[in-house]
Amino acid sequence: MDNQNPNTHKQFAMDCFNQVWDILENKQRTPQEEEDMIHMCHSSFWHWTRVEDHTQRNLSIGYWQLSRVYAVVRQGDQALRYAKRCITIGSSASLEPFYIGYGYEAEARAYLVLGDKERALASKESAGLYLDKVTEQESRNMLALDLDSLS
Repeated sequence: MDNQNPNTHKQFAMDCFNQVWDILENKQRTPQEEEDMIHMCHSSFWHWTRVEDHTQRNLSIGYWQLSRVYAVVRQGDQALRYAKRCITIGSSASLEPFYIGYGYEAEARAYLVLGDKERALASKESAGLYLDKVTEQESRNMLALDLDSLS
């Protein structure tokens, strides 16, 4: 597959990413759709790693989406694994506060799935520290809404 047109991986990555969102937004998901969503999310991430000019931001977003998907399907250990990867890559690459904040949002969500409210609150507070540094209003609002949904 790597000998295909270089844009093929990018197109597959984006298509899978968007299809995952379509399934996430469907509140009446079947078990098969949830399994498909997991596979598509991993496919999206893998294809991003094959895009020659992929960035640490692309990987951070991919890890975040993996964490969200696993949280939604109530697989807390996997959700936490990818949330921590999102935080690590965001921090080590000095990404914008928005991306690191979302890593902590994902971590808080994973801890809630795992039933660890104390750690979830600590992660949510860490996300809030990054939220305060987000200057772009639409991004700030998006992160704030997701943090507010954690309860």
